[in-house]
Amino acid sequence: MVSAFSDEVRQAALALSRGELIGLPTETVYGLAADALNPKAVAAIFSAKGRPADHPLIVHVAEVEQVAAFAVQVPDFAQRLMQAFWPGPLTLVLEKRAGVPGIVTAGLGSVAVRVPAHPLFRRLLRATGRPLAAPS
Repeated sequence: MVSAFSDEVRQAALALSRGELIGLPTETVYGLAADALNPKAVAAIFSAKGRPADHPLIVHVAEVEQVAAFAVQVPDFAQRLMQAFWPGPLTLVLEKRAGVPGIVTAGLGSVAVRVPAHPLFRRLLRATGRPLAAPS
């Protein structure tokens, strides 16, 4: 899957698959990212940033359809917002599915999800085939 991407994206995707952190651009700032389904990798974000454990991260996905893997349900209002503003810097907070690691959500019953608009971030999401956790 990674072979269709530039060498830099391929290297970043491989680093993420090894549980490493990467720095990447978002719509507004640069941030640290890790595989959202790897609790050890996500913990490294908190450690590197000195981020309090009670500050949840955002789960970034490549496509709107992937939100259903993290949210119990996607209400009509959320679907309308996704259609109007994604990809883009809109984060939706929805009731989380049981499989979402608690470290990503700070132990809350909700999950923050986003489909980013930044082209490099989107290429990386597609290259990894994984959701990426990153701070807001």
